Amino acid sequence: MLMDRRELAGFLRRSRERLRPHEAGLPAGPRRRTPGLRRAEVAQLAGMSAEHYLRLEQARGPQPSPRVLASLARALRMTGDERDRLYLLAGHHPPAGPQAADHVSPGLQHLLDRLTDTPGRVLGELGDVLAQNAMAGTLLGEVCAASELGRNLVWRWFADPDARRVHAREEHELYSRLHVAELRAAVARRPADDPAAVRLVRRLCTTSEEFARLWERPPEAEVRRPGRVRVLHPLIGPVVLDREILLAPEAGQRLVVLTPPPGSDAAGRLALLRTIGRERPPWPSPAHPH
Repeated sequence: MLMDRRELAGFLRRSRERLRPHEAGLPAGPRRRTPGLRRAEVAQLAGMSAEHYLRLEQARGPQPSPRVLASLARALRMTGDERDRLYLLAGHHPPAGPQAADHVSPGLQHLLDRLTDTPGRVLGELGDVLAQNAMAGTLLGEVCAASELGRNLVWRWFADPDARRVHAREEHELYSRLHVAELRAAVARRPADDPAAVRLVRRLCTTSEEFARLWERPPEAEVRRPGRVRVLHPLIGPVVLDREILLAPEAGQRLVVLTPPPGSDAAGRLALLRTIGRERPPWPSPAHPH
């Protein structure tokens, strides 16, 4: 298939201009000269460089990969039909089967966009962060959305030591077991030769001795993820939050929301983080894994 650079550029520009900042979970900010999102904002939401996105809108960029297209579709809140058109204009077949579920369901995206003061993430079946709001990025760290592994929580937990800094050291063993148990359950729901699942497990076994050891163990009868989590944050210190989950089984996705427990000081801490986190990004940018 051939890439239509001019049509792709126009489609991206129109998609960007129709989207209002609040619809993408962004503050409106000062008066804007043009409607819609700025190019830099789309690039930020998609986890790509502003220069890369600018070249696409100027019809002079290289052919984007399916992974980059998936990130752009999420950033621009595209429907399934719009996502398919994006792929076709870029010279790729639209995703089908399990890969199509990487596109956040409209219902979950609608809910996530309205969580302005509460951290929220949409997770895929294999642990990929498909979308997150600004509060989740400030509290838990950004993810490399344009990278296959950079957005996967299981990969980052076992391959990137910095990913564990949000939890106390004494909790690391529990979260390691939880990640393995949840990934094992997700893999079991997929065909035995599912490419994404096979590739992820193989790379984890090769990269992490801890993961390989846990993966080779017999499945545990029951590993419960705690409903209340403690996050260690460099700006506001430890904060305890309740973990709520909304499932979208038909898409293999779940919306995870962290809410302040009633009567705690967590709501005030999140409000403080929302204010100071804009000026003092607490976490370094995630590395782009190879």
